[in-house]
Amino acid sequence: MNSPEQSQLGKTSAYVDQYDASLLFPIPRQTKRDEIGVTGQPPFFGADLWTAYELSWLNLRGKPQVALARITVPAESTHIVESKSFKLYLNSFNNTRLADATELQTRMRQDLSAAVWHGGPVMASVGVQLVLPDQFDREPVHELDGLSLDRLDLDCDIYQPTPSLLSVTLGEAPVTETLTSHLFKSNCLVTGQPDWGSVRIKYSGPQIDQAGLLRYIVSFRNHNEFHEQCVERIFMDIWQQCKPSRLEVYARYTRRGGLDINPWRTSHPQAAPSNVRTARQ
Repeated sequence: MNSPEQSQLGKTSAYVDQYDASLLFPIPRQTKRDEIGVTGQPPFFGADLWTAYELSWLNLRGKPQVALARITVPAESTHIVESKSFKLYLNSFNNTRLADATELQTRMRQDLSAAVWHGGPVMASVGVQLVLPDQFDREPVHELDGLSLDRLDLDCDIYQPTPSLLSVTLGEAPVTETLTSHLFKSNCLVTGQPDWGSVRIKYSGPQIDQAGLLRYIVSFRNHNEFHEQCVERIFMDIWQQCKPSRLEVYARYTRRGGLDINPWRTSHPQAAPSNVRTARQ
């Protein structure tokens, strides 16, 4: 079983420039899910929405080609792909000759699907969409919709995840709210390097105390965990502490190594949010 410590994170790496799918490093989701009490069928659905900004290959005449890529990894997959290995994999196309963008898209879909279902059958394929240069000027920038928790003037002094900061108002009618914050930060599980993000929480149920929720979000500031794991931890803490009838947690992290990772989890099946970057991304 692959562990994060066995990956290329924090290590000197050779940059392969010829196609090599073996560079992808899958890590099981279940290890971290066990820590937050998720065994068996998770109480959430969702996906990890990746954007690759540094993607290039050669056409059959050797002329470089470029594109952006949007990747959708289903949350029900058994593995995540460690992000540095993903970057190394994308770099392996740099001097690889391909017939066209469709060939690249097909290879990426096949390779990533095999990686996130590592060692088992592919139950749901990874989605891959390429954005070619003639579409670049149509790429939107939009902030997460909702009421900003950052408007609150409060003290913060807890910087490790603390679910007890979460509380609800009892004895009043349930509400439906969409709350956001740009103050979300965590650290890489292996290197400890900072990961900056914005988070959106939509819920229906007893009203969540907003000051406590913001302090809870800030409490991830010194926490070491991968993006996908942080979002699942937030989902489970709110689900268990606040007991909403519906819950959706969506985080958009700033890019590192030409990649951004944007995990989304929801208690009820629904269409994934559009993979639209924020200003900081």
